[in-house]
Amino acid sequence: MLEDRYYMRQSPFDGRRSATVTLLIVNVACFLAQWVLYRFSAQDLDRFFALSLWGMQHGYVWQLLTYQFMHAGFLHLLFNCWAIYVFGRDVEDALGLKRFLVLYLASGVIGGMFQILMGVLLGGGFGGAVVGASAAAFGLAAAFAVLFPDRLLLLFFIIPLRAKYLLLLCGVLALLGILSPGDNIAHAAHLGGMVFGVFFIRYAMHWDLGWFKPGPARRAKPIMRVISGRRPTWNRGKPVTPDDLPPDEFLSKEVDPILDKISAHGIQSLTERERRILEAARERMARR
Repeated sequence: MLEDRYYMRQSPFDGRRSATVTLLIVNVACFLAQWVLYRFSAQDLDRFFALSLWGMQHGYVWQLLTYQFMHAGFLHLLFNCWAIYVFGRDVEDALGLKRFLVLYLASGVIGGMFQILMGVLLGGGFGGAVVGASAAAFGLAAAFAVLFPDRLLLLFFIIPLRAKYLLLLCGVLALLGILSPGDNIAHAAHLGGMVFGVFFIRYAMHWDLGWFKPGPARRAKPIMRVISGRRPTWNRGKPVTPDDLPPDEFLSKEVDPILDKISAHGIQSLTERERRILEAARERMARR
């Protein structure tokens, strides 16, 4: 059925595995464990697990991962989890589980490396201990903006702003924060996460690295598939709606070529017309 395709589902959490939900649970669990250890352990957790220039100089390379799952307080955790939830759902749905996790973790690592680089070049607060999933969350936000540039978001839950302009605003704020440090925010890590998020969607998501193959994102096994001997026609003139054709003919002539295009090039390759056709087909399936 058409709704068995991952990109025709209403919710990105329809599948059994959701990396977005798993990451939220892991971040909360790590925060609780961190709070317990801070309270009852004499060990200096920040020294070994928070990201710092001192740690990198002493070979604590695991800090590039561990710092992503530590937070400075409940509000810090809440903000990062909110960002992961808002941007992660659609990004995971578009990329699939494996590529989504690579994007998330690598954004945190690259963001951490940006922060350490600023510590080497500029010193001061840039080399201090850094914790939080902010760099990874900004990587998801950047990927979201590249995948869905014209999607409207509510800044501060009030101001409507397209995703591409929100990314530009975040980039400018990060640069200003780097130029005027002192607010205890890891602006360089944020910028690094955003840079990698854009790079990943533009270039790296289709690389074939053996274990990380670019194939179709979370491709579902179709129950019904109409085989066509002709080449897919991805761009046509007059839009066709589901009500213009019988269901099977509409699937074979209009929807299936678009799904083939998604499998080959990703959902971000669709034109506005093709997105409207998919939305119309989804609405018809919902009325059944």
